[in-house]
Amino acid sequence: MEPYLASHLDTTRALTLKVLDATPEDLLDVIPQGYSNSIRWNLGHIVYIQERLAYEVAGKPIHLPEVYGRLFAAGTKPADWQEEPPTLAEIRAQLVAQTARIKESHQGDLNVSLPHPFTNKSGITFDTVGGCLLFSFFHEALHLNTIRHYLRQLKQK
Repeated sequence: MEPYLASHLDTTRALTLKVLDATPEDLLDVIPQGYSNSIRWNLGHIVYIQERLAYEVAGKPIHLPEVYGRLFAAGTKPADWQEEPPTLAEIRAQLVAQTARIKESHQGDLNVSLPHPFTNKSGITFDTVGGCLLFSFFHEALHLNTIRHYLRQLKQK
């Protein structure tokens, strides 16, 4: 199973990076009407939640600057930011580094039980590292779709 998860991580992340690279800087912080977050927030949120699901819920330290939690955790929004967010290049670098780090650090531990079962906001409970990682790919794809939707909407204006 492990090679399939690594391949899925690579595929999902490659799609995210492709959209990131095609995102015009002038649209990065625009919040479409009816929404509360921007493309930058969605990209930072992908990085932050992936890190939480890959490390924090497994009882391991996360490898991101603390600002990611303050700016990109669930329930946050750019309207409340009190500090400068990471640049697009910084977020991209985190996405790339994170992919390699996850693949290296989770060799052989996909069936390892979490210290405590983790229940997400949707009420789904995970009890293994592999379960959290699988869900994190789904989560990334949801936000990738949101970014694509934002781009279509914003480019029409």
